[in-house]
Formats: sequence, C-alpha cells, structure tokens
Amino acid sequence: MVYKLFYWPSIQGRGEFIRLAMEEADVKYTDVARKPASKGGGVKSILNLINDKETAYPVYAPPILIIGKKIISQTPNILMFLGARHKLAPKNEDGRMWVHQLQLVISDFLVEVHDAHHPLAKSLYYAEQKKEARRRSFDFTSSRLPKFLNYMELVIKRNPSGPYNLVGARISYADLSLFQIIEGLRYAFPSAMQKIESDYPRTISLSARISKRPRIRRYLESPNRIPFNEHGIFRYYKELDN
Repeated sequence: MVYKLFYWPSIQGRGEFIRLAMEEADVKYTDVARKPASKGGGVKSILNLINDKETAYPVYAPPILIIGKKIISQTPNILMFLGARHKLAPKNEDGRMWVHQLQLVISDFLVEVHDAHHPLAKSLYYAEQKKEARRRSFDFTSSRLPKFLNYMELVIKRNPSGPYNLVGARISYADLSLFQIIEGLRYAFPSAMQKIESDYPRTISLSARISKRPRIRRYLESPNRIPFNEHGIFRYYKELDN
C-alpha cells in the first residue's frame, strides 16, 4: 500500500520528520502536494482535506498522512503510528510512550526555533519584527538551545541500552527527528552551533550516524530532500546567529 503524505510543497517544515521516518522504514509513499495540480497535487490538495465539510474527523493542519481509509494528522501522532507499524519504536508500552514523550519535547522545541525569527506573529513578515527577533534569538541561542541540547545529551547518556541512541538499542523515530533538528540548527544558527557542538558529543555523534544510514543518506542526496530555505521553520538570518 502506498502512503499519501500531504504537506506544503516548497518547505521541509514539520513534514520532514515524517519523510525521514518513512525513508528509514523504506515505506512507499507519495508526497502529494509536490505533484502538479493537474495530477491532483499542489497546495489545493491540502486545502481540500482541511476544508472537507463531510468528514467526521476534520484535520486542523498538515502534515496529514492517509493510509487507505485512515487519516492521521499532527507530526507526533503520525510518527507514533509509523513507529509502531514499522519498527521505529520499542514494542513495549513504556518504551513507546518514552519515544513519544521525547518527540513531544522535540515538537515543543521546534516552536521555539520558529519563534526566534517570528516572535510576534506568523502573519507578520520578518522585517516587521526584526527588533523583537534579535532579542528573542539572543535568548534562544544563549539559553533555550543549550537547555535542549543538554537534555538530549542526558537522555542518550542514561539510555540503559548504551549511550548511543535516545531509546533502546535500535534507531527510533525520535532519533531521526533529533537528526533533523541538528541539521536545521546548523543551517539557521551556524556560528552558535559551531561554538557549542563540542559540548554535546553524544548528540552530535548520533546525528552523524543517522546521516550515514544507507536509506537516509540516499534520501539526503536525492532531489526528494527539499533544501533548507527562508520560508521554512529553520531560517538563516546573519543578525540572529548570535
């Protein structure tokens, strides 16, 4: 069965966490909105789902994953489904909940990344909130970023299966998501990351190992991987890279 992913076609965004999980699991999927509108793709394909007036389970926003008649929305929710079905999460309930909890932490942190360049409102352009963004990004790079990386480093260190992954001895979707976070931070805050990466050797090592996994490496080198750009969550503005 071919899975159908619906996400904004020009950015990585929250959809990238889903793509990485499906690539690692070798899942056959279609990135629907990246197809031409004439073939049922484009932004309209997403809006049609959001504006569906008949479904009993309306979706709030993408990413949206459709498998047969099943419709799943929200990144952590989709990843929880993929983790259980495609061996990207532990089999036992405690392990699954722990992976899900870590993914929720990552999702919360992702909001902080976005708010570093858009601290006032999503509806305003960056240029309209530059002053506030400078203050917010300084707090982000000096306080919030180290706090997040410290926590991830601690989780890896205390993993009973060894200080290599976030959870257990196998790669989980949380590990893949952490890799995406590190890659995004390196793009958006290269100077800040260069200064502090050596303080988090386990986290950086995990990210490096993820990047070398055959399916992930193949994906990263393919045109299917949308480059980071100034429209996504991770954006590079020199004046914010404290």
